[in-house]
Amino acid sequence: MQVNKSYILIIFVSVVLTFLINFGLNYSFLEHFLFLKTTSSGNEMLLPSIETTYLVANEWWRLITPTFLHFSITHLVFNCLWIYILGSRIELLDGRLIFLFIFFVTGIISNVGEFMWSGAYLFGGLSGAVYGLLGYCFIIELDNNKGRYGLPEALYLFMFIWLLLGYTGILKFFGFGNVANTAHLVGMIAGFIIGFISKYIFIR
Repeated sequence: MQVNKSYILIIFVSVVLTFLINFGLNYSFLEHFLFLKTTSSGNEMLLPSIETTYLVANEWWRLITPTFLHFSITHLVFNCLWIYILGSRIELLDGRLIFLFIFFVTGIISNVGEFMWSGAYLFGGLSGAVYGLLGYCFIIELDNNKGRYGLPEALYLFMFIWLLLGYTGILKFFGFGNVANTAHLVGMIAGFIIGFISKYIFIR
């Protein structure tokens, strides 16, 4: 069986963009990929908004591009590792299209959720989509499909605890920066929903 490896491309794009933005220090390049567009009128900077970004400028790619941006080497390595672990299993067993669907849908939803909750537009990371993939696997592996992806139960427990730790602020202390906790939670819930639809509506 030929194994599709689009997860490798996702990792590659994340690494390249992260180094091009110099972990967020190269703002002139970073600005093109943030959730909202910053604009100016003469010498005056205008506040970024949904309207100017998506309805006026039509820069719809910004819904997903924050997913590929990382602001520390720890952040980048940790997220790419999970994309490799989860993506390789989902692509092998469910196919490339399913993997990419889950990745992009949960990535976009987690970005929108983070913005709607926090009001911030300078955020990034694969972790919202990672939690989406994890949530999908968790639902699929319930009941008769237990062990389908070969993920130990302790992994789910670890990731759920990690989600809770994000709300305590302790992860920032260990070098993970400001954690987009809402993106994690929303991404996981979206993954749950896709998993339920896939498992209980479309017969697997």
